[in-house]
Amino acid sequence: MAEVKLVDVEKRYGSFLAVPKQSLTIEEGEFLVLLGPSGCGKTTTMRMIAGLEEITAGDLMIGGERVNDKPPKDRDIAMVFQNYGLYPHMTVAENIGYPLKLRGFNRQAREARVAETAEKVELGKLLKRRPSELSGGQRQRVALARAIVRTPKLFLMDEPLSNLDAKLRVTMRAELKHLHHELGVTTVYVTHDQMEAMTLASRVAVMRKGRIVQLDTPKMIYSEPANLFVASFIGSPPMNLIDGVISQGTFTAPGVNLPVSAADRGNVVLGIRPEELDLVPADGEGPFSGLLYALELTGESTLVTLREGTTVVCARGGADFDAPIGTRCALVPKAGARLHLFDKDSGERV
Repeated sequence: MAEVKLVDVEKRYGSFLAVPKQSLTIEEGEFLVLLGPSGCGKTTTMRMIAGLEEITAGDLMIGGERVNDKPPKDRDIAMVFQNYGLYPHMTVAENIGYPLKLRGFNRQAREARVAETAEKVELGKLLKRRPSELSGGQRQRVALARAIVRTPKLFLMDEPLSNLDAKLRVTMRAELKHLHHELGVTTVYVTHDQMEAMTLASRVAVMRKGRIVQLDTPKMIYSEPANLFVASFIGSPPMNLIDGVISQGTFTAPGVNLPVSAADRGNVVLGIRPEELDLVPADGEGPFSGLLYALELTGESTLVTLREGTTVVCARGGADFDAPIGTRCALVPKAGARLHLFDKDSGERV
């Protein structure tokens, strides 16, 4: 295990600033997820840690040692990529054991370690097969086994589950979570999938335009977003964000009239999550009202969307909720619901 520190690290490609100067400490044994949309700099940041991208400015420390000028092979890291990177002419056992072969392990030691590692990811019966004979999930497990077979200081994972179908992603998330608990190796994981981030991470670094805009536990990222970008990016369905004004202790917008504990101000955005809103019984009134715009049955619940003028509000109702489109409905915040207020111009929390 190793602590990783990025100290005023910056990455430029010519005149283009890909990752502005920033610092980040990844604790020993932590599972840190770099989360953000495509082009936000998360993969570039991870590749700098790996040594696959040169650092333009700043220092990278792994286990207290400056490694800016060390090649990847000397950083004691293991990487798992989106495309698996398996050798097609090798068997599963040979693919898993290849890092040990490079480090001079004898055949007997390699075979024992490969067998032990393969059992951890449920590949014990597939060791003689080649990658072409495996499913996508099995190939990903081979890539994971190859990474963990020698227990490096640091794991780097670049969207390793993005090529899998939804069911396999759920299974592999559980396997990754268990493996990290079992091995305790410091892990940096890159993804654009918020579900992966929320379920896997010790902490999440949300990135936008090369910068970390919030770094915290998944629970805090979800419940206390620092700005509008995080509020809109985290959550499925996303947080309701409503433009309005605050006057005399009341937030107002088309279809919204809600008491808030905040000073008067214009150009404010109110945020509330769909699961923190309740549907009011038929013909009832609530601080959120509008015409029923859409119903989406998700199985365990129904997403109910109301629209009034420019205001669109989504709530999570019961699976048995049904009403004709165009029906006037009302919503009320649940007891203990969190209301979030953001400045519309800066995007920051107020």
